Amino acid sequence: MVIFGYLASLLIGISLGLIGGGGSILTVPVLVYIFGITPVLATSYSLFIVGSTSLIGAYGSYRKGDVSFYTAVLFGLSSVITVFVTRKFIIPAIPEQLFTLGHFTVTWSLVTMTLFAILMLAAALSMIFSKTKEHVVPGRNLFRLVLYGVGIGIVTGLLGAGGGFLLIPALVMLVKLPMKKAVGTSLFIIAFNSLSGFLGDLGHYHIDWFFLLKIALIAVVGIMLGGLLVPRIQGGKLKIVFGWFVLLMGVYILVHEII
Repeated sequence: MVIFGYLASLLIGISLGLIGGGGSILTVPVLVYIFGITPVLATSYSLFIVGSTSLIGAYGSYRKGDVSFYTAVLFGLSSVITVFVTRKFIIPAIPEQLFTLGHFTVTWSLVTMTLFAILMLAAALSMIFSKTKEHVVPGRNLFRLVLYGVGIGIVTGLLGAGGGFLLIPALVMLVKLPMKKAVGTSLFIIAFNSLSGFLGDLGHYHIDWFFLLKIALIAVVGIMLGGLLVPRIQGGKLKIVFGWFVLLMGVYILVHEII
């Protein structure tokens, strides 16, 4: 199972390198179900793993000129602040045991994984059925961009997922970025969102740095491999296949947690 976990960590990086998102949606389930980490701590670890991996990918995109810093700063300011506040103040204030229904106790861990499964289903459907087309005319919608950034920040802060599957359509449709630049900008935003959230966690949890750095390093190798595979693999078809995989995982988690 540990070896399978390492392979899954590699897949997280590869998917980020190939399609600019999706990998982060796998990180929490891998940490919880394969490595046996509690859901709340897994969201914290996920922020570091996804953040450091995306930062490497964003640097590669920057070297190719595929990052819009204007968009990243506008989007990032609202989302980074939201993520940090969520992880620093809101998450520690949520009790583990929320309420009871008869003999059944609803815990924050259960709610976290259930919401995560729903997020995975939404991500999967987005990847499978999205018909977003490329745009080449630059455009800006400041209010909607900032509002969307706050929404992404809440999702990232609560669940430890970078939100690439939400970011890329927003960057294409709201900001009118070409797809390649949307992917690179998405990685840049995901990196700073996730790492700011992890900084908010410091002091709240005991961090196993050896384990965390090991998984992050494997994911970084994955994103570098993904970057090398981009010219050889048709991203659209891969996105659909990966979407079905995420859909199956989301259904499994939902059934597992509820039943």
